[in-house]
Amino acid sequence: MNFQPWIVSFSCWAAALLLTACGSSPQPSSQTIGDVKAEQALVPAWSVKLSGDSALNQSLTMQGGQLAMVSKNGHVQVVQTDSGRVFWQLALKTDLNTGAGFDGRHVAVVSRSNELVALADGKVSWRTRLTAQSYTSPLVAGERVFVLLADRSVAAFDVATGQRLWVQQRSGEALVLRQNGVLMAFQNNLLAGLGGKLVALNPDNGQVRWEVPIANPRGINDLERLVDLVGPPTRVNNSVCVRAFQAQVGCVDALRGALLWTRPANGVQGLGGDRAALAGAESNGLVQAWNRSTGERLWDTDRLKYRELTAPLWTAKGVVVGDQGGYLYVLSGQDGRLLNMLKTPASGFASSPTALPDGGFVVLTRNGLLQAYQLP
Repeated sequence: MNFQPWIVSFSCWAAALLLTACGSSPQPSSQTIGDVKAEQALVPAWSVKLSGDSALNQSLTMQGGQLAMVSKNGHVQVVQTDSGRVFWQLALKTDLNTGAGFDGRHVAVVSRSNELVALADGKVSWRTRLTAQSYTSPLVAGERVFVLLADRSVAAFDVATGQRLWVQQRSGEALVLRQNGVLMAFQNNLLAGLGGKLVALNPDNGQVRWEVPIANPRGINDLERLVDLVGPPTRVNNSVCVRAFQAQVGCVDALRGALLWTRPANGVQGLGGDRAALAGAESNGLVQAWNRSTGERLWDTDRLKYRELTAPLWTAKGVVVGDQGGYLYVLSGQDGRLLNMLKTPASGFASSPTALPDGGFVVLTRNGLLQAYQLP
């Protein structure tokens, strides 16, 4: 499974299979980049192999110096972020649909049979059946587990008992994306991507506090009208910036529930950013950067066109992005020029580069190798 999004329909499973098979057309071949003068070092630090079969596409969640990750066939592993040492692991013996939600102790995942499974200290705490499938990693926060479901609903469960606390149901388009969406905490709000809107919910009862449209459905058929928000988002203080699938990127003041700006953008992966800027990759591999406050275009580069890029990670040393050939690239945050490229042991990535507390980053390969790198 590569980074091309899968699309599913809840009105017609036959249509879903057709869209899965025909949803992406062949892209032109990428051009050889050639020799690159390394202006920023990229150094492997440590690695650890995920047990089980190949890795599920996922966002990596870190808390308290630990990281949780999963394999497609249900092997859950928690490792130390400074060394890769395995803290605990457990084989659930069931195929999974989502990556892991993690709060430093509790892990939550969703199976392909629509079961929400909670674990703590390497043991299963409880299981409960969901009303629909989920493709977004659960959020574990505030002694609760939150899930974003493919029927456009959000549900909350008690992390200790599995008791369902509330459900917020929305109507939506017939199609949803089979990839990680947006579900995150902001102060005492739960932020969720529901269709093309970023919605703030009261985590205690599910009531809507505000909602901001990033993109509105358009077109004459369900596929053209699909505008789901895709992860990862990027947050700095009150600024939360997200991508709407093949439509827009935009930033929201999450304290006021106010839209700051949107810009047209035809990408399928999320964003990375810092206090001043954010970056994203278009479907054709064009990497773009915008001013975080105003949305002004800062730079773009076509050096990586047609390479099926991950979402970028914006660091103080450069913008890191991977491709499905197993290469990692470092781009200048000032002008987008290529500062380094490195061939990894991977044939592709199951996660985007994810920041480590020490200034480095980790990335999970499709064959289940979690590799840490430093940017000295």
